[in-house]
Amino acid sequence: MEESRKKHLKERMEEYCRQDVCVAFSGGVDSSLLLVLACEAAEKFHTNVYAVTLDTVLHPKADLEIAREVLSRTPAIHEVLSMDELAVPEIRFNPVNRCYLCKKELYSKMLAHAAEHGVHTLLEGSNEDDLHVYRPGLAAVRELGIRSPLAECGVTKAEVRELAAEYGIPVADRPSAPCLATRLPYGAEIDLALLERIDRAEIFLREKGFRNVRVRVHGDILRLEVDQEQFGKVMEQRDEIISTLKNIGFSYVTLDLEGFRSGSMDIYIK
Repeated sequence: MEESRKKHLKERMEEYCRQDVCVAFSGGVDSSLLLVLACEAAEKFHTNVYAVTLDTVLHPKADLEIAREVLSRTPAIHEVLSMDELAVPEIRFNPVNRCYLCKKELYSKMLAHAAEHGVHTLLEGSNEDDLHVYRPGLAAVRELGIRSPLAECGVTKAEVRELAAEYGIPVADRPSAPCLATRLPYGAEIDLALLERIDRAEIFLREKGFRNVRVRVHGDILRLEVDQEQFGKVMEQRDEIISTLKNIGFSYVTLDLEGFRSGSMDIYIK
């Protein structure tokens, strides 16, 4: 990461942290780096950093445990808020703007919580790369006046991981773990029992050594995405994978020959 960009990012964080701030903290690498930088900047001004994690029905359950592990290394004040996104009727059938609807609900809840503590600045971890792919949730970020320091300073995902490693953040190399609704086609009703099965299947596959894993479900068909270089590993463990995934409740198990790719459900969205 260029020293000039690193300097710019730290200066931007100091601008925000002259007063108490709130960080939307999922435990992923982006929000973890943001939290560490916020705590570093706040130390100079003796201000507080509130880390807010949302325990939701649409995100993998491991996220909360990972968030607590990262948080234990910082002086941030942690708050966990519970939320059921499916209580919003428009979200239940997974519309193409689901991410916008979800983010608006989630961040509105965080802003209200921050206001209770007299905090008026909420930071979130979108990076430069997020600005160039389908991310409808960013519209909610802009509408609500939430700040995105990493994106504002042009910091890419690769640079986030590089800087996180420099700080010794334990999730520096952790694969992204987006909400489980991204495993279903747009328009498909979001069923919590199905999401739980998807989560179990991905946990099993990660435990078998697959780094980037997506279990996409189209009706009765499970479409497995893993990195192309791990296709041989899938075939070596074929019988166990098929048996386990069928026992979890999937009728047909297929391997996507294009391999893992983020946002593969978005291919028809312009």
